[in-house]
Amino acid sequence: MSKIILDTNFILTCIENKIDFLDEIKYMGHEAIIPKQVIDEIKAIHGSNKKMKFRNEAEIALKIIQKRKPKRIDIKERYVDKGLIKYAEDKPEVIIATLDERLHEKLKNKKMIIRTANKKLEEIQ
Repeated sequence: MSKIILDTNFILTCIENKIDFLDEIKYMGHEAIIPKQVIDEIKAIHGSNKKMKFRNEAEIALKIIQKRKPKRIDIKERYVDKGLIKYAEDKPEVIIATLDERLHEKLKNKKMIIRTANKKLEEIQ
């Protein structure tokens, strides 16, 4: 069973597109893992006084995470992207679920993306 580390934008975009990402990942034979720092980013988006994209999705994400309790890790970096890169370098077998093109360029690991046209998750190299 491969481990899939979820990035903030991946989670929020799944919710925006009404994709049950935790069930989809499990169905694909993987284990979803959410870094503590990603949860902190989602909390910050939800709690922001500014009108932000994904604010409603952040609220839903927090409820899903609280209810479903996916495995959590600490990537030990203040900045999520930097932490994901370091974590991925140390663990080349993990899959990184992100939509961030800069991360895609920097990561050698497999990635998971969302095909929004058909609302499906897909692994890519």
